[in-house]
Amino acid sequence: MTIDTTASGPREPVSNVRHPSSNGMGKARANKKRNRPAWISGSLVAVWTIIVAFPLYFLAVTSLRQQSGYIVDGPLALPWPITFQNYVDVLTGQFMRYFANNVIVTVGAVVISVVFALFAAYAIVRSKSRLLRRFFYFMLLGLAIPAQAVIIPLYLIINELHLYDTLWAIILPAAAFGLPLAILVLVGSLRDIPGELYESMELDGATPWIAFRQLVLPLSRPAISTVTIYLALGAWNGFLFPLVLTQSQDVRVLTLGLWDFQTQFGVNIPGLTAAVTLSLVPLLVLYLFSRKQLLSGLTAGFSK
Repeated sequence: MTIDTTASGPREPVSNVRHPSSNGMGKARANKKRNRPAWISGSLVAVWTIIVAFPLYFLAVTSLRQQSGYIVDGPLALPWPITFQNYVDVLTGQFMRYFANNVIVTVGAVVISVVFALFAAYAIVRSKSRLLRRFFYFMLLGLAIPAQAVIIPLYLIINELHLYDTLWAIILPAAAFGLPLAILVLVGSLRDIPGELYESMELDGATPWIAFRQLVLPLSRPAISTVTIYLALGAWNGFLFPLVLTQSQDVRVLTLGLWDFQTQFGVNIPGLTAAVTLSLVPLLVLYLFSRKQLLSGLTAGFSK
């Protein structure tokens, strides 16, 4: 008597049977792709590093050489003998006054833009008024208007307000032209905050101001950091508004103060590069201490 073992249970479908050889080949191919060197991306990174490092190298070596050595040896040669006289001349001149004016302009423009943009973004996100939505679209038109196109009417307005040749003549236009992008970034960040959080705070009896202070501000810090850094860079490196709307030396900023190194007979290139190097230090420090907030803020508002 024989027992039919094939009828004791259901047969496993052929399609579900795993082939060890094919599975091993798949893993081998995946490991091969993972271990393959990315020559193209590595080459592009190397080229981009050279492009970025070349101006920094030029500034460093030129600011440490004498003007005669710059003319004789060329701009890319290593400085010898090394001298710090260019930095001494810059710091003993009008550089610190220009630096202080630059700090005042940058801080003033950033504070005004961020405060107005934050309240405007909160009103746009939380309000159901069509007027505020149209205001948002109207503000976005400012991204398409360059400052050069409105510099003449802006000059007339500043002159009528008796603000010409003052720091306010630089602060107010810089803040106004930074508002559109600041509102755009902050609106995108505030829209990512779940509506249930607002509803829970309203059930607890929180007013809109308390919700703004205890909910919106903590959750929108990455976007605020990103906006602050971007506006600070624009205000710090601004050239058009100081050039057209100021003229006296007392309100001159760094971008115009670099003209002091241009004389009737030429340009003091080593002194100019020393001044440029000192003006870059605050920007480098700002980037080193806020790069994490910058990266997280750049992705805020685009997670949905």
